[in-house]
Amino acid sequence: MNTRVQMQSKRPSSQARLGRNFLTAICLLMASAVVAASNLKDIEFNSLQGGSFEARLTFDGPAPEVKGYTIEKPARIALDLVGAGNMLSQKKFPLAYDNASSAVVLEGRDRTRVVLNLIKLASYQTRQEGNAIVVEIGSGGSQAYLKEKYNNPLTSSTKAVSTGNSVTDLDFRRGEKGEGRLVIQLADDKADVNVFVEGAKIKVDFGGVNLPQNLQRRFDVADFATPVKNIDARMGEKGAKLSLEVSGEYDYLAYQTDTEYVVSVKPLTQKEVEDRRREFAYVGEKLSLNFQDIEVRSVLQLIADFTELNLVASDTVRGNITLRLQNVPWDQALELVLKTKGLDKRQVGNVLMVAPAAEIAERERQEIEAQKQVEELAPLQSEFIRVRYADAAELFKLFRPSRGDGQDDENSTGSILSPRGKVIVDERTNSLLITETAERLDEFRRLIALIDVPVRQVQIEARIVRASSDFDRSLGVKWGGAYVKADGDKVYSANGDITSDQATQSNYLSAVAAGSSTYTAVPGLVTDLGVSGAAGSFSLGFISSDVLLNLELSALESKGRGEIVSQPRVVTGDKEPAIIKSGTEIPYPQSSANGETTIAFKEAVLKLDVTPIITPDDRIIMDLTINQDTIGSLVISTGLGGQVPTIDTTELKTRVLVSNGETVVLGGVYDQLDISSETKVPFLGDIPFLGRLFKTTTVSREKQETLIFITPRILADSLVD
Repeated sequence: MNTRVQMQSKRPSSQARLGRNFLTAICLLMASAVVAASNLKDIEFNSLQGGSFEARLTFDGPAPEVKGYTIEKPARIALDLVGAGNMLSQKKFPLAYDNASSAVVLEGRDRTRVVLNLIKLASYQTRQEGNAIVVEIGSGGSQAYLKEKYNNPLTSSTKAVSTGNSVTDLDFRRGEKGEGRLVIQLADDKADVNVFVEGAKIKVDFGGVNLPQNLQRRFDVADFATPVKNIDARMGEKGAKLSLEVSGEYDYLAYQTDTEYVVSVKPLTQKEVEDRRREFAYVGEKLSLNFQDIEVRSVLQLIADFTELNLVASDTVRGNITLRLQNVPWDQALELVLKTKGLDKRQVGNVLMVAPAAEIAERERQEIEAQKQVEELAPLQSEFIRVRYADAAELFKLFRPSRGDGQDDENSTGSILSPRGKVIVDERTNSLLITETAERLDEFRRLIALIDVPVRQVQIEARIVRASSDFDRSLGVKWGGAYVKADGDKVYSANGDITSDQATQSNYLSAVAAGSSTYTAVPGLVTDLGVSGAAGSFSLGFISSDVLLNLELSALESKGRGEIVSQPRVVTGDKEPAIIKSGTEIPYPQSSANGETTIAFKEAVLKLDVTPIITPDDRIIMDLTINQDTIGSLVISTGLGGQVPTIDTTELKTRVLVSNGETVVLGGVYDQLDISSETKVPFLGDIPFLGRLFKTTTVSREKQETLIFITPRILADSLVD
């Protein structure tokens, strides 16, 4: 019985199984009801800072669980909303972000899938906000175009490198053979170094390496008598940048020993220069070939075996050749064989294809025609591309198709659009709607990524200094006198007037004649050559009963000094003209064509007109026009009954190359006016010593100097990135 009982316990009855299945079905129905309780009712896409964007998924109930995965090729993010339904009427949503093309929403058995199609694979993050799920997608590695505020915008150095490695010291030495050795001490021996030649400069870029502020300058090493003339050390966007300006024929060697990095520049001797000029472009390993009437195919096979290349020769490659080559680079030997037999080659990887030149040209032509036919049959796609910095309408000119007569449209040098492609400009959002094949769309994205970059900005500060000084000295004399004599009832006088006064006597001279009347003599002037507005004077007088003499010496000396500083400042982009002016518009009458008098205006302004061009080595070429006009005198206009002002003009127009942050004197005007004048009585003023009583002298001196300074500064890249 125990065995039977145990067996019965292992085999439940049919009723028990039925009850269990029923309970399981109920649980599944309840679970499915709970899972399907939330439905996706809305989806929104928003642009974020730095080229990223977010997708906000809103549900009519609690947000479901999110499971996601990514695919690199094609770049795609797939999000599974477990147990959620789909209430959206639209399945595909076009996106116009930098790193997104479209979004697709699909509903499966027990889930809803949201697929985000990207240009480049980027990271993403999800978070829950109530009944919504927010998915934030990065920019795919593109740089953010909104940066944090920069504390010092007037510096040419770009973003600081966030790394612990840095340049601790720079040392320049002269070697025994006249070579210049730049020794760079690093804090860490792990540094990404790139050395290359650009024009007459050897440039050394340290990726991720800081350069202290005290080493960011130009070092003049011309006195060492090496090929290196100067060294420019500065901070770049990704690390320290050193530039060695060299001259003459040279050769350089760069190597690193622990934390010491050395760049050695050696001058070449005349023999080394001649040997270098005798070298040619063939760099292959040398071989020797000596054959008499050998098949061309065999020679090609020998060269292929020597170079370990795979050889594919056309059936039309035939004929024999006799050759004797001793210590010749294999690439030169191959070219000689091909030219001798009218053949040509194409190398793809480690495979060398050889065929007659005409056959290769025909094959390539057929490939081009086949690609053109495939392009004509390829499906078209439409995509929004948002332009951030450039003008979308200007970019559209690059894509403008040719006219029907085979000539390009105006202002166009060709079109990268296919005959079926078209571009629509949305000026409101500064975007382009491009309809093209997938291959052409990739090309457009690559082109726009190269063109749509922020323009570097320059601040130009001009200082116009006008200094003036004047000096005046004058010395003059004024003297006179009178003579009067009473003889009975008669009065005699000289150099004066006689007036009668019953009440008072004169302060100068009085003579009482017959009767009770008083006669006064008023003295006259013999010489009136005094200084007008004199600062001081000295007077002498002599009075007797019948003679009056007076003398007045006057002198004036004045000095003046003035300085006017005008400082216009303007900020503009690279190769963008900028104008700033401040001043007055002066009205004046003028005659119109119908004979009427009208009012015209003439500017008397301080004006700065500049167009900067930033060179690759962070210097600035400027086309400058600087005006400083002031109001002069008024001239009576004949026939108009008014006065026309004159304008005193100071103008400078030039083209100059200036280093970043340096101040240069563009020009100056120096005026000096010396005037010596003498006013005297003829003949009497020429008498020695006594002639000073009959003349006045004036000495006047005026100096005026105008200097124009200009200081350009490249704004930090953090302000324009």
